[in-house]
Amino acid sequence: MKRNIIFILVLICGTVNAQNIEDVLRYSIENTNGTARFQGLSGAFGALGGDLSALNINPAGSAVFNNSQFTMTGTNYNRNNDATYFGRTNNTRLNSFKINQAGGVIVFKNYDKNADWRKYSLAFNYDLVNNFSNQFFTSGNSNEGIDNYFLAYAQGQPLGPLFVQDGELIEEAYLDIGSSLGFGPQQAFLGFQAGVIDPVDIDDDNNTQYISNAEYNSVNQEFLQSTRGYNSKFTMNFGTQFKDFLSMGASLNFHSIYYEKYTQLSESGFDTGSEVQFINFDNLLATRGNAFSFSLGVIAKLNKLIRMGASYQSPTWYDLRDDFSQRINSDSPVRNSDITFIDFNIVNLFPNYKVKTPGKFNGSMALVFGPNGLLSFDYSYQDMSNAELRPTSDSSFATVNSVISSELRSVSTFRVGGEYRIKQLSLRGGYRYEQSPYANRITVGDLNGFSAGIGYNFGGSRLDFTYSRSERDGNVQLADVGLTTPASLNAAMNNYSFGYTINF
Repeated sequence: MKRNIIFILVLICGTVNAQNIEDVLRYSIENTNGTARFQGLSGAFGALGGDLSALNINPAGSAVFNNSQFTMTGTNYNRNNDATYFGRTNNTRLNSFKINQAGGVIVFKNYDKNADWRKYSLAFNYDLVNNFSNQFFTSGNSNEGIDNYFLAYAQGQPLGPLFVQDGELIEEAYLDIGSSLGFGPQQAFLGFQAGVIDPVDIDDDNNTQYISNAEYNSVNQEFLQSTRGYNSKFTMNFGTQFKDFLSMGASLNFHSIYYEKYTQLSESGFDTGSEVQFINFDNLLATRGNAFSFSLGVIAKLNKLIRMGASYQSPTWYDLRDDFSQRINSDSPVRNSDITFIDFNIVNLFPNYKVKTPGKFNGSMALVFGPNGLLSFDYSYQDMSNAELRPTSDSSFATVNSVISSELRSVSTFRVGGEYRIKQLSLRGGYRYEQSPYANRITVGDLNGFSAGIGYNFGGSRLDFTYSRSERDGNVQLADVGLTTPASLNAAMNNYSFGYTINF
């Protein structure tokens, strides 16, 4: 085989194990991004309104604006991850900067003092729901090698299809197995052709039992996971104010998604007599798509001091497509020398699939102390066990949905924020707590976060700065199957946000 005959092969694969519970949570959990003022109160804006990112909590908030305005916000995202694996801890830091919010509102006032409907508003806003830029590295001496991953998929798989046929390129065989037999046999093919595993009887095409060529009591593993991309949301909002006490609003939300995950697992330190002395196994997943949701809300001004808010955010319906590619290399003497031709140019394209994230209910209360400041409290409820992959008629999706309903649970989120004004200067602070979506509270832990911010009002414009921090623990599996010991991850995010608002 010569490199000048390599070309990109693209096939539509059938039922695979590419989509799982991780996909559902990736799009169900939203971070507290938005304007610097919104972040300064940790998102506790459901009963306040008057902020473009507050529309994400309660769409009635647009009717609270007293005048038209435009706001833009930029955020520096600082990730700090501590990953511990078999007693060894590695720290990884990553910085990225994004324009995470931009939008405006147009307010139409009714100057007839006897009219019941006092105000109408139209708002358009872009928010970065999630910035997927992240990275962590972990290493340790494990008693479970990647050979267990390939054995888990190979056991029970007939040997015959795992051979490269006469006149067939190894890339063609890899893609053909994926499209005709599925993800599991395709992984068995990789392990066999790389010489990591072997059949018990190589002369029997009906052989279904496999053994490892890697010998070890413990093996040194290094694992890198790097992600990038975004889940952005464009909101079209309409709001209105009835008399002086009731604001109502509705929003249509349009999402755009790009997500890329790269993983690299390297192994060395096998026994001296092992046929395999090193293995490198890389995976690259790219997801693209869009989504839609709507939201409804009200804010009631009970008196000069107390405001109450309630809102409903519909399920978000995602339409997604995955591209998946792999590469593997080892020094096994029985390996196929052409295995390196399977690389990131050889792409598996999966059929479009859908993710439905559960709806969310929000209840809010705020105390407004005239021009001196405010105190706000938000509570939201979302039942993650109602999330699902679609089409539900797909047997593999039905299996994942069963796992979702049994392993995930309802999530309560609490936010509290306050603002104190000294003439043109505003001092802000907030705290949020979000329960783990997992019933075991171990795979992903509870989230704690706080924020502090400052703003200065120039009259016709306002400048805001906020520092916010959130932290949660979790466990990360190095592979879907075969490697049962996860790396424990402490993930902290420090955000520095600057926002500028112009009043019209």
